[in-house]
Amino acid sequence: MKTDFLVIGAGSGGITAAVTAAGFGKKVLLVDKNLPGGECTWSGCVPSKALIHQAHVSHIASQQVPGFKPDTRKAMAHVHDVRNTVYSHESPEALADMNIEFLQGHARFIDPHTVEVGENRIQASRIIVASGSSAFIPPVKGLTGLPYLTNENMFELEDLPDSMIVLGGGPIGIELAQALNRLGVRVELVEMAERILPREEAEFALPLSGKLETEGVKIHAGTRAVSAEQTSSGVRLTCQNAANEELSLEAEHILVAVGRTANAEHLNLEAARVEYTPKGISVNRKMQTSQKHIYAIGDVVGPWLFSHMANTQGIQAVQNAILPWKRNVSSETPVWVTYTEPELARAGMSEDEARKAHGNSIRMYHFDMNDLDRTRTGGPSIERVKLILDRRGRILGASILADRAGEMIGEIQVIRKLKANFGKLAGIVHPYPSYSEVFQKIGKRVVVDNLLNHPLVKLFRKK
Repeated sequence: MKTDFLVIGAGSGGITAAVTAAGFGKKVLLVDKNLPGGECTWSGCVPSKALIHQAHVSHIASQQVPGFKPDTRKAMAHVHDVRNTVYSHESPEALADMNIEFLQGHARFIDPHTVEVGENRIQASRIIVASGSSAFIPPVKGLTGLPYLTNENMFELEDLPDSMIVLGGGPIGIELAQALNRLGVRVELVEMAERILPREEAEFALPLSGKLETEGVKIHAGTRAVSAEQTSSGVRLTCQNAANEELSLEAEHILVAVGRTANAEHLNLEAARVEYTPKGISVNRKMQTSQKHIYAIGDVVGPWLFSHMANTQGIQAVQNAILPWKRNVSSETPVWVTYTEPELARAGMSEDEARKAHGNSIRMYHFDMNDLDRTRTGGPSIERVKLILDRRGRILGASILADRAGEMIGEIQVIRKLKANFGKLAGIVHPYPSYSEVFQKIGKRVVVDNLLNHPLVKLFRKK
């Protein structure tokens, strides 16, 4: 079997790459050991957000209806329905309508141009590897002998357990801990770092941690999991905290959410002479591997494990493989969102990163969202915004903790990529009352500072 493009992995990045190649009129074969959709559709972005939606509805109901008890079977049925709806747009039949052939099976390189899938041997002029990542299982004594959950099998449940230990305080662990707690599951969370969300700035992660604890999630930060064992009623996790005290936690289930590992080990990349490390496949900024006709994108490359990054890389990799001129994929810190309530969004540098790169010339802007009428309609809040600008007023980084942070950060990303002075937003009318109005308000402050920092104004102010 011969094809112009062979795409290994039918997740977000792989499907995007396949659609892009088909759009150029190329013959495309998409291969995956599972059904199309990948982690995002089946065990990541889509089902987690569907569960979070159900948790939000239950949380509102519990505040208004005395004695309200969530129907967790219906909640999980909703998750399954949403997954199937999204899959209907990515099924082999839907892909065929886009001139993409799908082959289910495990892909294994035979040589740099040949891949074996079951009894099929495929020769391809260009190959895109988008094999994704899998849940990392930490070396906790006894853990692998338990029927533990990860995001990869949790969404197969027909109902939710009464209690859950969540191992890991990163975005996945925090999102699911809050959602499960709101759906009536007793949740205890264990995080080895001093606080949850260690990648985020403390002034944003700590208020969010406090909110989760207020809602009922018990958080054990600075705590290391030592061993795990099965009990008659579920599992027991033995931990050690920062004070070297032993903790014994028991629950019906344990959910492991401590990170991801690249799916690069089982592709027989040695036969293709493609270089890789335990962190993933090595690529240049054009997404080319050590074999120039083989590209790799998404989680198998890293370091940013986001569907939107995989999609961007997939489009650019295909264009680089086809067009005579090749472009680099941006290596800048991307944009991401942790879908708690409120949401926590980040774009670009943290304050520490900005100070290391630009010194004390950076300009800081903080805004308490309680000073915004749109936020006031929901009562007192922990919501806040922080912008980091360079001396010229251009965005270096931003953090937003707000109910609509995931939507708000898009405006930040546009201004950031255009390298525009943030003060320009002062003259752009934003709807009232809205969360995005905060940017116009900050923009007005930036305009004043721009004026006060102008050399001529400084000169006259000295006189």
